[in-house]
Amino acid sequence: MITGSIVAMVTPMHPDGQVDWECLDSLVDFHIKNGTDALLPVGTTGESATLDTEEHLAVVARVIKQVAGRRPVIAGTGANCTAEAIELTREAKNLGADACLLVTPYYNKPPQRGLIKHYEAIAAAVDIPQWLYNVPGRTGCDMLPETVAALADIDQIVAIKEATGDIDRARKIIELVGDRMAVYSGDDLTAPDLILAGGKGNISVTANVAPQLMHELCMLALDGKAAEVAELQNRLMPLHKAMFCEANPIPVKWAMARMGLIKSGLRLPLVEMDSRFAPKVELAMSSVGLI
Repeated sequence: MITGSIVAMVTPMHPDGQVDWECLDSLVDFHIKNGTDALLPVGTTGESATLDTEEHLAVVARVIKQVAGRRPVIAGTGANCTAEAIELTREAKNLGADACLLVTPYYNKPPQRGLIKHYEAIAAAVDIPQWLYNVPGRTGCDMLPETVAALADIDQIVAIKEATGDIDRARKIIELVGDRMAVYSGDDLTAPDLILAGGKGNISVTANVAPQLMHELCMLALDGKAAEVAELQNRLMPLHKAMFCEANPIPVKWAMARMGLIKSGLRLPLVEMDSRFAPKVELAMSSVGLI
């Protein structure tokens, strides 16, 4: 089982929006050197919505090659079309991914029975560990705890990334399925509480800029050291909040460029961070020694 801090990797880009492949390699090594426990390319933070299929799979392939077995790689392969999600998941398996993260179908708002059929179809088509991903603030589709429970006995479905930030919801999911599948946070602000409640780790945006601290935070929570968790989380809280002063991944890419980790490249319709947020983000970064 994968535990700890899982970075939701950015996809580094040149200022013209083209993928910066050499920088992607260096980011993989940066995370391995700094304690990240697993890497997740082409999720929301990786701008999967603006990568075409060829680019999407090329990023997955590049990360897997550069990781070279040193860490697990969970590939983002979700789509709002079931057939497309199956194809991306199949290709990620062929490339050597350890697991796939499948966001709920976005925009088309399927009912809960549609979600069940969607995930059943992917599991039947591709034999690879699959992680559900619920983030209704992004997708307009909320996968209810009872729906998660209905999917928990499918062999290929082994985990869920619960990104609502609702700890009561997370506790209910852990109560319903914690003996059958792993539950991970997808919300840096509430991740320690979810792990202390029985979660297995955190899929993190903040880990892009503070991988060592996020690894330490997750390990403390997994060890049940609540007081130490609270102290470190309080220290990190301004940084967590700064990473969402505008839509993710705009602030985190700005912060990474400020640290010299990447160039400042995004794809439309995402744009550079509004300059009025720069002092807030810099202050949060300096408070934990990033700059």
